[in-house]
Amino acid sequence: MTEKNVATDGGLTEEEQEVIDEIDDEGIDFLRLQFTDILGTVKNVSVPADQAEKAFTEGIYFDGSSINGFVRIQESDMRLKPDPDTFAILPWRNDEESGAARLICDVINTSTGEPFEGDPRYVLQEAIDKAEEHGFDVNMAPEPEFFLFKTDDDGYATTEFADHGGYFDLAPKDLQSDVRREIIFTLEEMGFEIEASHHEVAQGQYEINFEYDDALTTADNVATFRFVVRAVAAQHDLHATFMPKPVPKINGSGMHTHMSLFKDGENAFHGEGDFDLSETALSFLGGILDHAPAITAVTNPTVNSYKRLVPGYEAPVYVAWSDRNRSALIRKPAAREPVATRIEARFPDPSCNPYLGFASLLNAGIDGIERDIDAPDPIRENIYEFDEDKIEEYGIETLPKNLGDAVDALEADDVILGGLGDHVAEKFVEAKREEFTDYLVSVSEWEIDRYLEKF
Repeated sequence: MTEKNVATDGGLTEEEQEVIDEIDDEGIDFLRLQFTDILGTVKNVSVPADQAEKAFTEGIYFDGSSINGFVRIQESDMRLKPDPDTFAILPWRNDEESGAARLICDVINTSTGEPFEGDPRYVLQEAIDKAEEHGFDVNMAPEPEFFLFKTDDDGYATTEFADHGGYFDLAPKDLQSDVRREIIFTLEEMGFEIEASHHEVAQGQYEINFEYDDALTTADNVATFRFVVRAVAAQHDLHATFMPKPVPKINGSGMHTHMSLFKDGENAFHGEGDFDLSETALSFLGGILDHAPAITAVTNPTVNSYKRLVPGYEAPVYVAWSDRNRSALIRKPAAREPVATRIEARFPDPSCNPYLGFASLLNAGIDGIERDIDAPDPIRENIYEFDEDKIEEYGIETLPKNLGDAVDALEADDVILGGLGDHVAEKFVEAKREEFTDYLVSVSEWEIDRYLEKF
Protein backbone atom coordinates (compact mmCIF):
# COMPACT_ATOMS: atom_id res chain seq x y z
CA MET A 1 0.00 0.00 0.00
CA THR A 2 1.37 3.44 -0.98
CA GLU A 3 1.80 5.80 1.97
CA LYS A 4 0.35 9.30 1.78
CA ASN A 5 3.75 10.99 1.74
CA VAL A 6 5.38 8.62 -0.76
CA ALA A 7 5.56 9.77 -4.36
CA THR A 8 3.72 7.77 -7.00
CA ASP A 9 5.27 6.94 -10.36
CA GLY A 10 4.10 10.31 -11.66
CA GLY A 11 6.12 12.21 -9.03
CA LEU A 12 3.07 13.03 -6.90
CA THR A 13 2.35 11.74 -3.44
CA GLU A 14 -0.91 9.86 -3.00
CA GLU A 15 -2.32 12.83 -1.10
CA GLU A 16 -1.38 15.24 -3.91
CA GLN A 17 -2.97 12.92 -6.48
CA GLU A 18 -6.15 12.84 -4.40
CA VAL A 19 -6.26 16.65 -4.53
CA ILE A 20 -5.87 16.64 -8.32
CA ASP A 21 -8.63 14.04 -8.62
CA GLU A 22 -10.93 16.19 -6.47
CA ILE A 23 -10.13 19.25 -8.60
CA ASP A 24 -11.31 17.30 -11.65
CA ASP A 25 -14.38 15.83 -9.93
CA GLU A 26 -15.55 19.20 -8.57
CA GLY A 27 -14.99 21.19 -11.75
CA ILE A 28 -12.44 23.53 -10.18
CA ASP A 29 -11.06 26.02 -12.71
CA PHE A 30 -8.76 28.15 -10.57
CA LEU A 31 -6.50 27.61 -7.57
CA ARG A 32 -5.57 30.29 -5.09
CA LEU A 33 -2.13 29.51 -3.71
CA GLN A 34 -2.05 31.32 -0.38
CA PHE A 35 0.72 32.33 1.97
CA THR A 36 1.13 34.92 4.72
CA ASP A 37 3.53 37.84 4.96
CA ILE A 38 5.40 38.77 8.13
CA LEU A 39 2.65 41.14 9.28
CA GLY A 40 0.00 38.40 8.95
CA THR A 41 -1.67 39.54 5.71
CA VAL A 42 -2.84 36.65 3.55
CA LYS A 43 -1.45 36.85 0.00
CA ASN A 44 -2.29 34.65 -2.95
CA VAL A 45 -1.24 33.74 -6.46
CA SER A 46 -4.05 32.50 -8.70
CA VAL A 47 -3.27 29.81 -11.26
CA PRO A 48 -5.44 27.74 -13.60
CA ALA A 49 -6.39 24.42 -12.07
CA ASP A 50 -4.49 22.54 -14.78
CA GLN A 51 -1.30 23.86 -13.17
CA ALA A 52 -1.95 21.84 -10.00
CA GLU A 53 0.47 19.03 -10.86
CA LYS A 54 3.21 21.53 -11.69
CA ALA A 55 2.51 23.35 -8.41
CA PHE A 56 3.02 20.13 -6.46
CA THR A 57 6.06 18.82 -8.33
CA GLU A 58 7.92 22.03 -9.24
CA GLY A 59 6.25 24.83 -7.29
CA ILE A 60 4.97 28.15 -8.56
CA TYR A 61 7.46 31.03 -8.76
CA PHE A 62 6.69 34.58 -7.63
CA ASP A 63 8.45 37.87 -6.91
CA GLY A 64 9.27 37.88 -3.19
CA SER A 65 10.55 41.47 -3.27
CA SER A 66 6.96 42.68 -3.60
CA ILE A 67 5.92 41.08 -0.28
CA ASN A 68 6.27 43.05 2.96
CA GLY A 69 9.31 41.84 4.91
CA PHE A 70 10.41 39.12 2.49
CA VAL A 71 13.53 39.90 0.40
CA ARG A 72 15.32 42.63 -1.52
CA ILE A 73 14.79 42.99 -5.26
CA GLN A 74 18.10 41.27 -6.07
CA GLU A 75 16.93 38.23 -4.09
CA SER A 76 13.39 38.26 -5.39
CA ASP A 77 12.69 34.78 -6.79
CA MET A 78 10.63 32.67 -4.41
CA ARG A 79 8.70 29.44 -4.95
CA LEU A 80 5.36 28.37 -3.50
CA LYS A 81 5.01 24.72 -2.48
CA PRO A 82 1.35 23.83 -1.78
CA ASP A 83 0.47 21.74 1.26
CA PRO A 84 -2.13 19.20 0.05
CA ASP A 85 -3.57 18.94 3.57
CA THR A 86 -4.89 22.49 3.19
CA PHE A 87 -6.94 21.98 0.03
CA ALA A 88 -10.41 23.50 0.37
CA ILE A 89 -13.03 24.51 -2.15
CA LEU A 90 -14.11 28.14 -1.87
CA PRO A 91 -17.89 27.90 -1.45
CA TRP A 92 -18.99 31.46 -2.27
CA ARG A 93 -19.87 31.23 -5.94
CA ASN A 94 -23.02 31.24 -8.02
CA ASP A 95 -23.90 28.25 -10.18
CA GLU A 96 -22.73 30.01 -13.32
CA GLU A 97 -19.35 31.05 -11.87
CA SER A 98 -16.11 29.12 -12.20
CA GLY A 99 -15.17 26.92 -9.28
CA ALA A 100 -12.17 27.93 -7.19
CA ALA A 101 -10.20 26.28 -4.41
CA ARG A 102 -7.32 27.27 -2.21
CA LEU A 103 -4.09 25.64 -1.07
CA ILE A 104 -1.92 27.10 1.67
CA CYS A 105 1.72 27.07 0.66
CA ASP A 106 5.16 26.95 2.17
CA VAL A 107 7.62 29.45 0.70
CA ILE A 108 10.84 28.00 -0.73
CA ASN A 109 14.09 29.89 -1.34
CA THR A 110 14.88 29.15 -4.99
CA SER A 111 18.63 29.72 -4.60
CA THR A 112 18.97 27.01 -1.93
CA GLY A 113 15.88 24.86 -2.40
CA GLU A 114 15.35 25.12 1.37
CA PRO A 115 12.39 26.62 3.24
CA PHE A 116 12.53 30.41 3.25
CA GLU A 117 13.40 31.54 6.78
CA GLY A 118 11.21 34.62 6.34
CA ASP A 119 8.07 32.49 5.88
CA PRO A 120 5.95 32.76 9.08
CA ARG A 121 4.64 29.23 8.53
CA TYR A 122 8.23 27.97 8.62
CA VAL A 123 8.85 29.87 11.88
CA LEU A 124 5.95 28.06 13.51
CA GLN A 125 7.07 24.71 12.11
CA GLU A 126 10.50 25.27 13.68
CA ALA A 127 8.85 25.87 17.08
CA ILE A 128 6.73 22.74 16.63
CA ASP A 129 9.86 20.74 15.75
CA LYS A 130 11.50 21.95 18.95
CA ALA A 131 8.51 20.74 20.98
CA GLU A 132 8.63 17.41 19.16
CA GLU A 133 12.28 16.99 20.16
CA HIS A 134 10.94 16.80 23.72
CA GLY A 135 8.32 14.28 22.63
CA PHE A 136 5.41 16.73 22.65
CA ASP A 137 2.56 17.20 20.19
CA VAL A 138 1.13 20.72 20.37
CA ASN A 139 -2.60 21.46 20.33
CA MET A 140 -4.15 24.93 20.17
CA ALA A 141 -7.63 26.42 20.01
CA PRO A 142 -8.11 30.18 19.57
CA GLU A 143 -11.23 32.29 20.14
CA PRO A 144 -10.98 35.15 17.62
CA GLU A 145 -13.43 38.00 18.18
CA PHE A 146 -14.49 40.51 15.55
CA PHE A 147 -16.83 43.43 14.89
CA LEU A 148 -19.36 43.86 12.10
CA PHE A 149 -19.91 47.44 10.97
CA LYS A 150 -22.18 48.92 8.36
CA THR A 151 -20.69 50.32 5.16
CA ASP A 152 -21.54 53.65 3.57
CA ASP A 153 -23.14 54.22 0.16
CA ASP A 154 -19.74 53.88 -1.52
CA GLY A 155 -18.99 50.59 0.21
CA TYR A 156 -16.42 51.96 2.65
CA ALA A 157 -16.35 50.85 6.28
CA THR A 158 -17.93 52.96 8.99
CA THR A 159 -17.95 52.39 12.74
CA GLU A 160 -21.74 52.19 12.85
CA PHE A 161 -22.63 48.99 14.67
CA ALA A 162 -24.40 46.26 12.72
CA ASP A 163 -26.58 45.63 15.78
CA HIS A 164 -27.06 46.78 19.36
CA GLY A 165 -26.94 43.43 21.12
CA GLY A 166 -24.79 42.44 24.08
CA TYR A 167 -23.21 39.34 25.56
CA PHE A 168 -25.09 36.17 24.48
CA ASP A 169 -28.06 38.22 23.24
CA LEU A 170 -30.55 36.72 20.80
CA ALA A 171 -32.59 38.34 18.06
CA PRO A 172 -34.04 40.92 17.76
CA LYS A 173 -31.06 42.58 19.46
CA ASP A 174 -28.57 40.31 17.67
CA LEU A 175 -29.63 41.41 14.19
CA GLN A 176 -26.72 39.72 12.44
CA SER A 177 -27.32 36.16 13.63
CA ASP A 178 -28.12 35.16 10.04
CA VAL A 179 -24.79 36.54 8.85
CA ARG A 180 -22.99 34.68 11.59
CA ARG A 181 -24.85 31.50 10.65
CA GLU A 182 -23.74 31.91 7.03
CA ILE A 183 -20.15 32.41 8.16
CA ILE A 184 -20.39 29.17 10.15
CA PHE A 185 -21.86 27.21 7.22
CA THR A 186 -19.11 28.54 4.95
CA LEU A 187 -16.41 27.56 7.42
CA GLU A 188 -17.92 24.09 7.80
CA GLU A 189 -17.92 23.66 4.02
CA MET A 190 -14.19 24.40 4.16
CA GLY A 191 -13.56 21.71 6.76
CA PHE A 192 -13.90 23.58 10.07
CA GLU A 193 -15.49 21.95 13.09
CA ILE A 194 -17.36 24.80 14.78
CA GLU A 195 -17.73 24.44 18.52
CA ALA A 196 -19.76 27.51 19.50
CA SER A 197 -20.83 30.97 18.37
CA HIS A 198 -22.31 33.91 20.24
CA HIS A 199 -22.70 37.66 20.45
CA GLU A 200 -19.90 39.24 22.45
CA VAL A 201 -20.01 42.00 25.09
CA ALA A 202 -19.85 45.03 22.81
CA GLN A 203 -22.45 46.07 20.26
CA GLY A 204 -21.74 44.54 16.87
CA GLN A 205 -19.12 42.18 18.33
CA TYR A 206 -19.06 38.41 17.85
CA GLU A 207 -17.10 35.28 18.59
CA ILE A 208 -16.99 31.97 16.71
CA ASN A 209 -14.98 29.14 18.26
CA PHE A 210 -13.62 26.19 16.32
CA GLU A 211 -12.32 22.85 17.58
CA TYR A 212 -8.73 22.53 18.77
CA ASP A 213 -6.19 21.01 16.40
CA ASP A 214 -2.45 20.76 16.01
CA ALA A 215 -0.68 24.13 16.12
CA LEU A 216 0.10 24.42 12.39
CA THR A 217 -3.42 23.50 11.28
CA THR A 218 -4.84 25.92 13.84
CA ALA A 219 -2.69 28.79 12.54
CA ASP A 220 -3.81 27.96 9.00
CA ASN A 221 -7.40 27.99 10.27
CA VAL A 222 -7.03 31.44 11.84
CA ALA A 223 -5.73 32.85 8.54
CA THR A 224 -8.64 31.19 6.71
CA PHE A 225 -11.17 32.29 9.33
CA ARG A 226 -10.29 35.94 8.90
CA PHE A 227 -10.70 36.01 5.14
CA VAL A 228 -13.93 33.95 5.25
CA VAL A 229 -15.49 36.29 7.82
CA ARG A 230 -14.57 39.33 5.73
CA ALA A 231 -15.81 37.76 2.49
CA VAL A 232 -19.20 36.72 3.87
CA ALA A 233 -19.68 40.07 5.63
CA ALA A 234 -18.97 41.93 2.40
CA GLN A 235 -21.71 39.95 0.66
CA HIS A 236 -24.13 41.49 3.17
CA ASP A 237 -22.79 45.05 2.74
CA LEU A 238 -21.02 44.84 6.09
CA HIS A 239 -17.40 45.29 7.04
CA ALA A 240 -15.81 42.73 9.36
CA THR A 241 -12.78 43.91 11.28
CA PHE A 242 -10.32 42.15 13.56
CA MET A 243 -8.91 45.48 14.71
CA PRO A 244 -8.40 45.10 18.47
CA LYS A 245 -10.09 48.36 19.55
CA PRO A 246 -12.09 50.00 16.74
CA VAL A 247 -14.39 51.97 19.07
CA PRO A 248 -13.18 53.78 22.21
CA LYS A 249 -14.44 53.08 25.72
CA ILE A 250 -15.99 49.69 24.95
CA ASN A 251 -14.55 46.17 25.00
CA GLY A 252 -12.02 45.36 22.32
CA SER A 253 -11.50 42.11 20.43
CA GLY A 254 -9.18 39.45 21.76
CA MET A 255 -8.03 36.04 20.58
CA HIS A 256 -7.86 33.93 23.73
CA THR A 257 -5.68 30.94 22.88
CA HIS A 258 -6.04 27.55 24.57
CA MET A 259 -2.94 25.33 24.58
CA SER A 260 -1.98 21.83 25.65
CA LEU A 261 0.86 19.39 25.04
CA PHE A 262 0.40 15.68 24.49
CA LYS A 263 3.04 12.96 24.87
CA ASP A 264 2.53 9.34 23.82
CA GLY A 265 -1.16 10.02 23.33
CA GLU A 266 -1.65 11.35 26.87
CA ASN A 267 -2.28 14.94 27.93
CA ALA A 268 1.05 16.08 29.38
CA PHE A 269 -0.68 19.05 31.04
CA HIS A 270 -2.92 16.95 33.27
CA GLY A 271 -1.72 16.32 36.81
CA GLU A 272 -2.99 15.37 40.24
CA GLY A 273 -2.28 18.66 42.03
CA ASP A 274 -4.69 21.30 43.30
CA PHE A 275 -5.35 22.61 39.80
CA ASP A 276 -5.10 19.34 37.86
CA LEU A 277 -1.96 20.72 36.24
CA SER A 278 1.21 18.70 35.85
CA GLU A 279 4.71 20.01 36.52
CA THR A 280 5.10 20.19 32.73
CA ALA A 281 2.06 22.44 32.48
CA LEU A 282 3.19 24.69 35.34
CA SER A 283 6.66 25.10 33.83
CA PHE A 284 5.14 25.83 30.39
CA LEU A 285 2.82 28.37 32.00
CA GLY A 286 5.73 29.88 33.93
CA GLY A 287 7.71 30.25 30.71
CA ILE A 288 4.91 32.27 29.10
CA LEU A 289 4.66 34.54 32.14
CA ASP A 290 8.44 34.99 32.16
CA HIS A 291 8.52 36.05 28.51
CA ALA A 292 5.13 37.81 28.41
CA PRO A 293 6.39 41.36 27.72
CA ALA A 294 8.34 40.19 24.65
CA ILE A 295 5.55 37.90 23.44
CA THR A 296 3.17 40.86 23.53
CA ALA A 297 5.04 42.57 20.69
CA VAL A 298 4.12 39.58 18.50
CA THR A 299 0.66 38.64 19.79
CA ASN A 300 -0.46 42.29 20.12
CA PRO A 301 1.43 43.81 17.21
CA THR A 302 -0.30 47.11 16.46
CA VAL A 303 -0.45 50.53 18.05
CA ASN A 304 -4.17 49.93 18.46
CA SER A 305 -3.56 46.67 20.38
CA TYR A 306 -2.56 48.66 23.45
CA LYS A 307 -5.84 50.58 23.45
CA ARG A 308 -7.41 47.20 24.30
CA LEU A 309 -4.84 46.25 26.95
CA VAL A 310 -6.08 48.61 29.64
CA PRO A 311 -7.81 47.75 32.94
CA GLY A 312 -11.59 47.78 33.04
CA TYR A 313 -12.51 46.25 29.67
CA GLU A 314 -11.90 42.54 30.40
CA ALA A 315 -8.54 42.45 28.60
CA PRO A 316 -5.75 41.20 30.89
CA VAL A 317 -2.76 43.42 31.62
CA TYR A 318 -1.35 41.73 34.73
CA VAL A 319 1.38 39.10 34.40
CA ALA A 320 -0.22 36.46 36.59
CA TRP A 321 -2.33 33.33 36.29
CA SER A 322 -5.50 32.06 37.87
CA ASP A 323 -7.81 29.07 37.89
CA ARG A 324 -10.82 31.29 38.52
CA ASN A 325 -10.87 34.90 37.42
CA ARG A 326 -10.27 36.40 34.01
CA SER A 327 -8.23 39.42 35.10
CA ALA A 328 -5.00 37.41 34.89
CA LEU A 329 -2.89 36.91 31.78
CA ILE A 330 -3.32 33.14 31.83
CA ARG A 331 -6.31 31.18 33.03
CA LYS A 332 -6.69 27.49 33.73
CA PRO A 333 -10.19 26.65 32.43
CA ALA A 334 -12.29 23.96 34.07
CA ALA A 335 -11.99 20.56 32.38
CA ARG A 336 -14.41 17.66 32.73
CA GLU A 337 -11.80 15.04 31.84
CA PRO A 338 -7.99 14.80 31.70
CA VAL A 339 -7.82 15.06 27.91
CA ALA A 340 -9.33 18.58 28.12
CA THR A 341 -6.82 19.99 30.65
CA ARG A 342 -5.29 23.11 29.14
CA ILE A 343 -4.21 26.68 29.78
CA GLU A 344 -5.65 29.79 28.16
CA ALA A 345 -3.51 32.79 27.19
CA ARG A 346 -5.93 35.73 27.29
CA PHE A 347 -3.75 38.55 26.01
CA PRO A 348 -3.31 37.84 22.25
CA ASP A 349 -5.54 39.74 19.85
CA PRO A 350 -6.78 38.79 16.36
CA SER A 351 -4.61 41.33 14.52
CA CYS A 352 -1.56 39.17 15.15
CA ASN A 353 0.14 36.91 12.64
CA PRO A 354 -1.10 33.54 13.98
CA TYR A 355 2.03 31.69 12.89
CA LEU A 356 4.38 34.07 14.69
CA GLY A 357 2.05 34.48 17.68
CA PHE A 358 1.68 30.74 18.25
CA ALA A 359 5.41 30.21 17.71
CA SER A 360 6.22 32.82 20.37
CA LEU A 361 3.83 31.28 22.92
CA LEU A 362 5.20 27.82 22.20
CA ASN A 363 8.86 28.85 22.36
CA ALA A 364 8.24 30.58 25.69
CA GLY A 365 6.49 27.54 27.12
CA ILE A 366 9.17 25.10 25.94
CA ASP A 367 11.83 27.38 27.43
CA GLY A 368 9.94 27.18 30.72
CA ILE A 369 10.04 23.39 30.54
CA GLU A 370 13.73 23.32 29.61
CA ARG A 371 14.61 25.60 32.53
CA ASP A 372 12.17 23.85 34.87
CA ILE A 373 10.59 27.20 35.80
CA ASP A 374 8.35 27.23 38.86
CA ALA A 375 5.07 28.96 38.11
CA PRO A 376 4.09 31.52 40.75
CA ASP A 377 1.06 30.92 42.93
CA PRO A 378 -2.23 31.68 41.19
CA ILE A 379 -4.05 34.92 41.98
CA ARG A 380 -7.64 34.02 42.74
CA GLU A 381 -8.83 37.54 43.49
CA ASN A 382 -9.92 40.12 40.93
CA ILE A 383 -6.67 41.93 40.17
CA TYR A 384 -8.60 44.83 38.64
CA GLU A 385 -9.71 45.71 42.17
CA PHE A 386 -6.16 45.82 43.57
CA ASP A 387 -4.61 49.15 44.43
CA GLU A 388 -0.96 49.85 43.65
CA ASP A 389 0.20 48.74 47.10
CA LYS A 390 -1.46 45.36 46.76
CA ILE A 391 -0.11 44.84 43.26
CA GLU A 392 3.37 45.57 44.60
CA GLU A 393 2.76 43.27 47.58
CA TYR A 394 1.90 40.38 45.25
CA GLY A 395 4.84 41.21 42.97
CA ILE A 396 2.59 41.47 39.90
CA GLU A 397 4.07 43.05 36.81
CA THR A 398 2.09 44.54 33.93
CA LEU A 399 2.33 44.15 30.19
CA PRO A 400 3.99 46.90 28.11
CA LYS A 401 1.79 49.96 27.85
CA ASN A 402 2.47 50.63 24.16
CA LEU A 403 3.94 49.05 21.05
CA GLY A 404 7.28 50.80 21.50
CA ASP A 405 7.80 49.35 24.97
CA ALA A 406 6.75 45.90 23.71
CA VAL A 407 9.30 46.00 20.89
CA ASP A 408 11.97 47.05 23.42
CA ALA A 409 11.05 43.96 25.46
CA LEU A 410 11.18 41.78 22.35
CA GLU A 411 14.65 42.98 21.40
CA ALA A 412 15.87 42.25 24.94
CA ASP A 413 14.52 38.67 24.93
CA ASP A 414 16.82 36.16 23.22
CA VAL A 415 14.30 33.31 23.40
CA ILE A 416 11.35 35.06 21.73
CA LEU A 417 13.44 37.11 19.31
CA GLY A 418 15.60 34.11 18.48
CA GLY A 419 12.55 31.94 17.93
CA LEU A 420 11.47 34.25 15.11
CA GLY A 421 14.74 33.64 13.30
CA ASP A 422 17.17 36.33 12.21
CA HIS A 423 15.27 37.34 9.07
CA VAL A 424 11.80 37.64 10.58
CA ALA A 425 13.15 39.24 13.78
CA GLU A 426 14.95 41.96 11.82
CA LYS A 427 12.06 42.72 9.46
CA PHE A 428 9.39 42.53 12.14
CA VAL A 429 11.20 44.88 14.54
CA GLU A 430 11.95 47.27 11.69
CA ALA A 431 8.27 47.37 10.63
CA LYS A 432 6.99 47.83 14.18
CA ARG A 433 9.51 50.58 14.99
CA GLU A 434 8.37 52.43 11.89
CA GLU A 435 4.71 51.95 12.82
CA PHE A 436 5.23 53.28 16.33
CA THR A 437 7.24 56.26 15.08
CA ASP A 438 4.47 57.12 12.62
CA TYR A 439 2.00 56.98 15.50
CA LEU A 440 4.10 59.25 17.70
CA VAL A 441 4.31 61.99 15.08
CA SER A 442 0.62 61.82 14.11
CA VAL A 443 -2.02 64.12 15.62
CA SER A 444 -5.36 62.55 16.53
CA GLU A 445 -8.86 64.00 16.43
CA TRP A 446 -8.90 63.68 20.22
CA GLU A 447 -5.95 66.06 20.46
CA ILE A 448 -7.50 68.52 18.04
CA ASP A 449 -10.79 68.51 19.93
CA ARG A 450 -9.08 68.91 23.29
CA TYR A 451 -6.31 71.39 22.61
CA LEU A 452 -6.84 73.38 19.40
CA GLU A 453 -9.07 76.08 20.89
CA LYS A 454 -7.77 75.74 24.45
CA PHE A 455 -4.19 76.79 23.75
